[in-house]
Amino acid sequence: METEDNYIEINKHSWNNRTDTHLKSEFYNLEGFLKGASSLNPIELEILGDIKGKSILHLQCHFGQDSISLGRLGAKVTGVDLSDKAIESAKRIALETDLDAQFICCDLYDLENHLDKQFDIVFTSYGTITWLPDLEKWAALISHFLKPEGKFIFVEFHPVVWMFDDNFDKIGYNYFNVAPIVETENGTYADKDATISQSYVTWNHSMSEVVRSLLNHQMEVVDFQEYDYSPYDVFNNMIEFETKKYRIKHLDNKIPMIYSIVATKKKNRNKFSEAIL
Repeated sequence: METEDNYIEINKHSWNNRTDTHLKSEFYNLEGFLKGASSLNPIELEILGDIKGKSILHLQCHFGQDSISLGRLGAKVTGVDLSDKAIESAKRIALETDLDAQFICCDLYDLENHLDKQFDIVFTSYGTITWLPDLEKWAALISHFLKPEGKFIFVEFHPVVWMFDDNFDKIGYNYFNVAPIVETENGTYADKDATISQSYVTWNHSMSEVVRSLLNHQMEVVDFQEYDYSPYDVFNNMIEFETKKYRIKHLDNKIPMIYSIVATKKKNRNKFSEAIL
C-alpha cells in the first residue's frame, strides 16, 4: 500500500531518470527531429487529419516531440507531463525549433489547478494510461478540458500486450486492473543497454474500462480501430516486417498490438430541449 500511495513520487523519479538517456537515444532521434523530422506515426496522423489552427492538449507528453510535431502541423499545443526534467527539456527543444508550444509540469490528476481553458482536441498516445490508477478521473479531466463537440484522440498499446511476460512466451499479468504492478527495470525501452535502473508503478486497464470511463463522462466513441503491429520496436523478440511496423516474431499477426479511439464530447443540452425529450 505504501508503494501505491507514493506512486507519483516513484514514477516521477523513474521518468526523470530516463530522460537524459532518451534524449541521446537513436529511438528518439533528437538530431533528426531538430532538423525537421516528425515524431508522429501514420496511425495518429491519419486520425488527426487537418489540425491547422486547432488547439490541442497533449497529455503525458514526455519531452515534447509529439507536441512540437503537432505544432509544426499548425496546431496550438499545450503539453503536460509529470517529469520536471522532461518538461524542462521540452521547453528547451521548443525554443530550439522556434515553436510556440506551452508545457506544464504536474500530476495529471492535478491539471485543473494549473490550467483553465478548453481545447478543440485532447490527444495522448503510446504507453500513457498504464501509469494511471483511475481511468474515471482520467476521462473526467479529458471531458473537462474539451470544448463541447471537441475531439479526444487516443492511440495506445493494446491491453492484450500487457498480459504477456517480457519475452511473450506466456501470460504473466492480469488483463483486468486488479492491483498496482510494482517493478524495477535495467535500461529503458529506448536503449535497453543503458546503464540506468529505475523502479515504477503501473496498472493494466481492460478495453471495457477504457471505453466505459469515456462513456461515463459525456464522451461518445465515434471510431475504434485495432492494429496487428506496433510502430515502435520496444518489446523483446520483435521483427520489422514493413518499414516502422513491428510484431512479436513468434506471434506474427495473431495478437493486437495497438488500438485507437476517437471520441467526441457531447454538446450540453439546455433545459428546454431536455424537457421536450
